[in-house]
Amino acid sequence: MSTTIAVVLLLALATYAVFGGADFGAGFWDLVAGGPDRGAEPRAVIERSIGPVWEANHVWLIFIFVITWTAFPAAYQSIMLTMFVPLTVAALGIVLRGASFAFRKGVVTLRFRRVFGGAFALSSVLVPFCMGAIAGGIASGQVPSGGKAGDPVDSWLNPTSLLTGVLAVVVAAYLAAVYLVWDARHFRQFAMAEYFRRRAVVSAVVAAVVAVAALFVLNAKASHVFDGMTSRALPAAILSVLCGLGALVLLMRYAARGARVLAVLAVAGIIVTWGIAQWPYLLPESLTVAAAAAPDDTLVALLVAVGLAVLIVVPGFVLLYVLDQRALLPDESVEDVGDRPITSGG
Repeated sequence: MSTTIAVVLLLALATYAVFGGADFGAGFWDLVAGGPDRGAEPRAVIERSIGPVWEANHVWLIFIFVITWTAFPAAYQSIMLTMFVPLTVAALGIVLRGASFAFRKGVVTLRFRRVFGGAFALSSVLVPFCMGAIAGGIASGQVPSGGKAGDPVDSWLNPTSLLTGVLAVVVAAYLAAVYLVWDARHFRQFAMAEYFRRRAVVSAVVAAVVAVAALFVLNAKASHVFDGMTSRALPAAILSVLCGLGALVLLMRYAARGARVLAVLAVAGIIVTWGIAQWPYLLPESLTVAAAAAPDDTLVALLVAVGLAVLIVVPGFVLLYVLDQRALLPDESVEDVGDRPITSGG
């Protein structure tokens, strides 16, 4: 039973990386787009792309917290006590990012648009870095078991955490660029499609370099996870690499649709590889999945709730993304026809 819940948790992490990661990555490209004039067109593409769906992506993060807290309370307690600093920074960053994205579209003066735009972009980089740093701290054994608190600084500001944090930012930027290539081509903005295609290729290469560097650090600082990557998780790692290479080739050949699918599989493969490599531990090498699990009755009730969530919530997400891809959702800054006052002329 605990294994099934662990698989659900891993899939939720991969889903959040694919959807939420691309959302954060779009903020990275907003940050480096340039001044108001030069960056106006790419920022318009970014706003149109993430505008209808950006609030929905964090549902997966809430789902991850609820699953971990309910199914693996001992691990949840240790992670929260140890990683409260990056978790707090990430939470504040998410709030600041959402508020800034909304206010930037509502203010009319250039000065305040710059302020809110900068807050949106900077927090879009800060949040995935913190998430990656937390993952690196867990992988390198910085979180003790037994509900104890580890070092609040070294636990997430260490070589493994810093590299995984940078990798999370780069991978999010890569995934967002691939999505934005498709969106720009969909709206026949071919100059912008080429703009983001070049950035997708560059970020893919940078992600590969950072990932190789991270492997050396894992070998030195997180030997259990490294050994798992070179043994039981090796098929998933190879599949992720092949999908990444395939996406890069398709980007070079201007095949945006296929590149997007392979990029999603490559990024999801990174998360799955990490989960398999760390198995059977939630906290290497001190707390296993079985030892951290709640009583069976709790796990059964949780699985029922997850099943209901799949039946009720997932169709809504599918509808949202389909409508977004078909450009059937109004932009948030566009006045809804139903909000206009009725005049005597009809």
